[in-house]
Amino acid sequence: INIVLDFSELDDPSIRSRLNECLDTILNKAQEPLKSKKVQHSNARNAVLFEAINLIIHMDCESSLLVRACNQLGQFLQNRETNLRYLALESMCLLATSEFSHEAVKKHQETVINALKSERDVSVRQRAVDLLYAMCDRSNAQDIVQEMLTYLETADYTIREEMVLKIAILSEKYAVDYKWYLDIMLKLIRIAGDFVSEEVWYRVIQVVVNRNDVQSYAAKIAFEALQAPACHENMVKVAGYILGEYGNLIALDPRSTPLIQFDLLHSKYHLCSPTTRCLILSTYMKFVNLFPEIKHHIQDILRHDSNYRSSDVEIQQRATEYLKLSEVCSPTVLATVLEIMPPYPEKQSPLLVRLKQKKPLMESEGAVEPTSSATTTPVTVYIDDVPKLADTAQQNGLLVSLDTPESNGHYEDSTFSSMTKPATSTVQSNKKFLLKNSDIIFENELIQIGIKGETTKSSMEIELYYGNKSNFNMTNFSSNIICTGELESELRMNMEPTKATIDSRAQIKQSGTIDCLKDFRDLPKMSITFYYNNMPQKIDFSFPIYLNKYIEKATMDSNNFFLRWKNLEKSSQEFQKIFPANFPMIYDDCHQK
Repeated sequence: INIVLDFSELDDPSIRSRLNECLDTILNKAQEPLKSKKVQHSNARNAVLFEAINLIIHMDCESSLLVRACNQLGQFLQNRETNLRYLALESMCLLATSEFSHEAVKKHQETVINALKSERDVSVRQRAVDLLYAMCDRSNAQDIVQEMLTYLETADYTIREEMVLKIAILSEKYAVDYKWYLDIMLKLIRIAGDFVSEEVWYRVIQVVVNRNDVQSYAAKIAFEALQAPACHENMVKVAGYILGEYGNLIALDPRSTPLIQFDLLHSKYHLCSPTTRCLILSTYMKFVNLFPEIKHHIQDILRHDSNYRSSDVEIQQRATEYLKLSEVCSPTVLATVLEIMPPYPEKQSPLLVRLKQKKPLMESEGAVEPTSSATTTPVTVYIDDVPKLADTAQQNGLLVSLDTPESNGHYEDSTFSSMTKPATSTVQSNKKFLLKNSDIIFENELIQIGIKGETTKSSMEIELYYGNKSNFNMTNFSSNIICTGELESELRMNMEPTKATIDSRAQIKQSGTIDCLKDFRDLPKMSITFYYNNMPQKIDFSFPIYLNKYIEKATMDSNNFFLRWKNLEKSSQEFQKIFPANFPMIYDDCHQK
């Protein structure tokens, strides 16, 4: 089985069929009673079973085998052997990332939650957290987040920071109501403030700034959070920033007047570190603009020796500059200098980066893991909620998404005309995209290209993700999908331009639509050009857009069905062709297929 795992492609249908038979037999044997009570016999059978399941996961194409493997692993979740429970949870984490077995894994949600609450071994509890994270989607996100929050209060200290990251990612990704997201995040900071990294509370601020519909609510709950007798410093940072920007939205409430907001925030000031004090001083300056009636209170604080003559250079400088700014600037100038922060540019959440750095082996949320490379550190391409999972257990990954400046560089096609195409095969990935809505469509030692598609009638919205796996920036990057011949009248492409630069170990996204004007058979060509380490590179391959992506189901009763069926009985609508088979036609094999 380990030898078969080394083969990334099994295109021969007869070989794949025989392999499926073997795997099916192994799963059947695992259901039979043990013929011996010796522990060696049990260990040997379980070893073969887990290797077979690893191969099923590696192939990721037979839905029946994936579901059966999931059901088999589910029986181990309550086994007396700690190692079996651990291995079952670990394998189910990978199964949860497959489109074919994700729903089957979700059926074991209650069992996994019970393991989280009652398991004695911390490593098994950690794997239970991993599995809850992997099986989470929009249908169960609120339940899973709440269970993880409850467990966080008593969780082992070694896994708290990782749990905080996972809760933060899930609550943002599956937030239908962003008020719920803010409630979860503030509760998260309250429960595990010491384990909330800067990336987490930064992200809360970004979400609030970018969403006008929750800014008033954010100011309200931030003010309420500050009223707690024991308020964590990270909570002070979040509340201070939000009140400085949006405190005016709750100022008409007699319970949160400008002076009350100021006094409440200042009551936390001397309990905070110099870094947090600097942030609070900036909030005070924002208050000068928002609430001129408390300007003199703030100026008194800025003049105080603890700030104006502080031993901390940053605090002293801020106090001095803010005081002078409040004294010499007119209200109009102050309003300009201290205007509300503009929305942040939309980027891939930095929390995913942090989570990948902490735990690269198991985290595959929304990411497609690259195949092994001996010379470079891989980058994952974010393409879907339910990703491709082949090679996940074998490869480290780092999910990075950074906006890079546009380049004005130009190049001629002739520069790349003599370049040799990469040897990486994309046949298997293209075939998988027949059945999936997301996949890796090309990968070599430099770049990984992922696709995500969603079709509505004759229009398909696609997102392409280009991941730079190398240690050098890719410049003058360009991608083109080319339709030739009859395809020009069969497909209509509308793709936005890509960014001109992909940083090392980073990724960029390209969105667009592909409209099907009429049925087609051929595939478009995709051409990628860029400079790597000052050397021109060109990649050409077939772009895997198939007619089946535009097929829609038709709902009808039996009468309409047979009426349409009879309309297909014309001789012009029949076609027959005799051709030699590529492999022997064995009845049993054909029957199984």
